[in-house]
Amino acid sequence: MPTATTPTVSSVSFFRPDQLAEVLDRHARWIKGQPGGVRANLAMADLEGADLSQRDLRGARLVGARLARGRLNGTNLAGADLFGVDLRDADISRANLMQTDLRGARLRSADFSNANLKGADLRAGTLEPGGTARRGNGPDAQDAESARQIHKAALARLQNGMTAEGGIPTDLTGAVLRGANLSDADLSGAVLQNADLSGAVLTGADLTGTRLNGANLSGAALDGTRFDHADMVGTRMADCDLSTTRITSAQMTRPIDSMGSEIQRAIFDHERWIDSFGQRGQRADLDGTDLSRADLRNVNLSAASLRGANLSAAALTGARLMMTDLSGANLEGANLMGADLSGANLSYAVLTGADLTRVRLGPAAIKDPSGRPTGRSWAANLMGADMRGALLVGTCLVQANLSDANLDSADLDGADLAGAKLQRAMLPGRPPRRG
Repeated sequence: MPTATTPTVSSVSFFRPDQLAEVLDRHARWIKGQPGGVRANLAMADLEGADLSQRDLRGARLVGARLARGRLNGTNLAGADLFGVDLRDADISRANLMQTDLRGARLRSADFSNANLKGADLRAGTLEPGGTARRGNGPDAQDAESARQIHKAALARLQNGMTAEGGIPTDLTGAVLRGANLSDADLSGAVLQNADLSGAVLTGADLTGTRLNGANLSGAALDGTRFDHADMVGTRMADCDLSTTRITSAQMTRPIDSMGSEIQRAIFDHERWIDSFGQRGQRADLDGTDLSRADLRNVNLSAASLRGANLSAAALTGARLMMTDLSGANLEGANLMGADLSGANLSYAVLTGADLTRVRLGPAAIKDPSGRPTGRSWAANLMGADMRGALLVGTCLVQANLSDANLDSADLDGADLAGAKLQRAMLPGRPPRRG
């Protein structure tokens, strides 16, 4: 086992509580310039769930460390090297992350509320200089080469042996950044899908090419913020002053009222049909319709026909799509967080990069014409679906038919696959199943 001060870079290092306490004590002395002080080197360390709250970890090296579900509330991490760190579901509220290198970090659902991220580097993880080194006031040449080697090891693990064009994007999906200070932060290319940035300070921040679909920026300070080519489908921006922002080239939502009277009428008549149990209105037939980037949040299209429809990058959070026929539909990059797709037909649909976090894809209860349950159910069908890179965090896939589906690089953390059919499915990190 590696020592507490010299973790290996090729694999995860495990620290006993006494070793971690020694590293933190020596770092505290290093901060104060006292004898025996050594900068904390916790690179590639497995510290999942660790309590580092209120610690002074300025300048610490935490490259590639596993701190998922950790506690870092109130921690001083100014100038620390957090390249490729795993802080999923961690509490980082009120922490100081000024000038911190967070490139390629996994920060999904982390709580950064009221944290200070002024000048933080949240670009994609690559081997080019980042953080303070990028600004010309970084470490000396020898230390810079050491940092490069540890970054290289962390990047290799993040990429799972693959080469990602443009590096590994920093993942802030669903992160809580309420009231956080992100002024002058570089978030270009980061993934902030469904993130809560309400009341955040983004003055002078660079969000070029950032994925912000479903994010909440209500009340955020956006003086001089750059949104060039950002994906802002379904982004909420109530009470925001956009007069000094660069936002004209951002990809925005297509509201339903801009899609033509036929589509509007079909959706309106369908909701009447649902509400009246088929007595009024008409079932929607939107096969092959172009609904790309459409704002369909909370819409009720249960039992509608959307075969082969183009719903790429559509905002479908909270939508009700029970037993909807979406076979062969294009849902690439769609935001379906919290939607109900119980019993839906998604056979051979394209769901690459879609957000299916906490989506219901279990069986739908079959009801009679008066709306009473019959005791029977209909399983969701995802046979042959392309779900590469999809987010299925906490998703219900009970009894779903996933045979021949491609889930390579999908995130199934907390997904319920009880009774699911997985014959010949390509699962993350596994070869196709036979049978």
